[in-house]
Amino acid sequence: MWLASGCEASPGGCCQERVPTARAGSGMDPEGEALLLQEARESVEAARSYRRELQQRLRGLQQARKQIRESAALTRDVLEQHFNDLKGTLRKLLDERLVLLLQEVDAIEQESIKPLDECQKLIEHGVSTADDLLQEGESVIHEVMGEQNENLCNFTKKALHIQLDSLPEVPALVDVPCLSAQLDDCLLTIVKNQIFNHGTVASRPPVQIEELTEKPGGILVRWCKVDDDFIPQDYRLQYRKSTANHFEDVYVGSEMEFIVLHIDPNVDYQFRVCARGDGRQEWSPWSIPQTGRSTLVPHEWTAGLEGYSLSSRRNIALRNDSQSCGVLYSKAPTYFCGQTLTFRIETVGQPDKRDSIGVCVEQQNGYDSLQRDKAVCISTNGAVFVNGKEMTNQLPAVTCGSTVTFDMEVVHLGPNNNEGGNSKLRVTISSNNREVVFDWVLDHSCGSLYFGCSFSYPGWKVLVF
Repeated sequence: MWLASGCEASPGGCCQERVPTARAGSGMDPEGEALLLQEARESVEAARSYRRELQQRLRGLQQARKQIRESAALTRDVLEQHFNDLKGTLRKLLDERLVLLLQEVDAIEQESIKPLDECQKLIEHGVSTADDLLQEGESVIHEVMGEQNENLCNFTKKALHIQLDSLPEVPALVDVPCLSAQLDDCLLTIVKNQIFNHGTVASRPPVQIEELTEKPGGILVRWCKVDDDFIPQDYRLQYRKSTANHFEDVYVGSEMEFIVLHIDPNVDYQFRVCARGDGRQEWSPWSIPQTGRSTLVPHEWTAGLEGYSLSSRRNIALRNDSQSCGVLYSKAPTYFCGQTLTFRIETVGQPDKRDSIGVCVEQQNGYDSLQRDKAVCISTNGAVFVNGKEMTNQLPAVTCGSTVTFDMEVVHLGPNNNEGGNSKLRVTISSNNREVVFDWVLDHSCGSLYFGCSFSYPGWKVLVF
C-alpha cells in the first residue's frame, strides 16, 4: 500500500517525504507462488470435502430424528389403539358379567316369590270365605230372634265344614331368601396391579441385524442381541422385496444366522428380525429393516440330462427312476475361490460307493462319477476323493438333512515349487460337524470351478447354494 506523501516535521526540524512501500509478496519467485496456489487449491478441496461430509452427517441426523419421531408416533398409535381395545373388551366383559348376575337375581326372586304368591291366594280365599260366613252368621243370628231355627241349623253345619280353626302357615323371615351381592374387593387390586405392569416402552429392539452377506442366489443374514437384560428363546426373521408391501416369515428358530434363498440377483431386499423372550408368548418389537442385495449369479444345475429332474429355479436336482447314469454338472463354472459352496441333502435313496458330490475343473462327459482326475468330491458313504484317489481321512456318511460345504482358497507357490503343478488350492470339506483339509494341486490356475453330483439309485435330492 502507499503511505500519504507530503512533508512532516522531523525532530530535527527537517521535512521528510513519505515514499511508497512494496506490496507483500511482490518479490516472491514463481515456484513459491505456484506452491502457495497449490496449497490454496488443496485447502479449497479439503473445505469442499469437509462440507460434503458435514452435509452427509446432517442428513444422517435428519434420518435419525425422522426415525425417532415416526417410531414415537407409531408407538403412540399402537398404545392408544391397544388400550382403547382393552377398555372396550373390559367394558364388554363387565357388562356381560353384570347381565348374568342380574339374571341370577331375577331367577332367585321369581323362584322365591312364587310360593308366597300361592300362600297369599290361599289366605285371601280364606278371608273371603270368612267374610261370607261372618255376614251369613250375623244374618242368621238376627233371624233367630224372629224364631227361624231352621236357618240357624244350616249355618251351624256350614261353619263346621269350613274348618275355621285351620290356618295356612306363613314362613318366617329367616326362612325366606334375603338377596345380597358379594363383591371381592381384591379383584380391583389384582386388576390394578396387572394394568400397572401391562405393557412396556422400549427405546430400541432387543435384537438387530448385524450383517448381510451376499451368496449365489441368496443372502446370509446374521443378527445379534443388543439388550444384555433380554434372554431370547427364539428368533423370527422376515424379508420382502423393497417394492413389496408386506414382509414374509422365512425363519423361526434359535440360530442367529440364516441363508435366505431364492433371491433374485441385483434386486434390493429388506430384512428384519425380532425375538421371543424365555417363557414368553409375545414377540419383541422388530429390528430396524436393513436392505441388501446379491450380485452373484445363482448356482444352477444343467437342464436336460436324462436321469435328473430339476426344480423351477434349477438349484434342486432329483435323481429320478431313469436307468441313465452320469454326472450332473452345473450350468456354468459359478463357484469361485473364497466362497462357500453348500449342498443340502433333501431326500436320500440307496447309497452306492460311486456316488459323488463335489467340484471339478471342467465338465467331462462319459464318466459316471466325480471320482476322477481334476475333481474333488465326497461319496455318500463319507469317503473323500482327490483326482480320483481316495483319501485316508473320511467324513461321516451323508444322510437326509446333511449339509456338505466346500471352501477353497488359493495357495501361492514359492519359487522353489517341487509339487509338480502350477496352481494349488487349499480345500476344506465339511459335513456333519466334521471336516477334512487338504491341498489340491492343479496343472494351471482356475478362476472358477464347476460343481456336480452323481447317484446310482433314484431318490436322492440335492439343493445347492
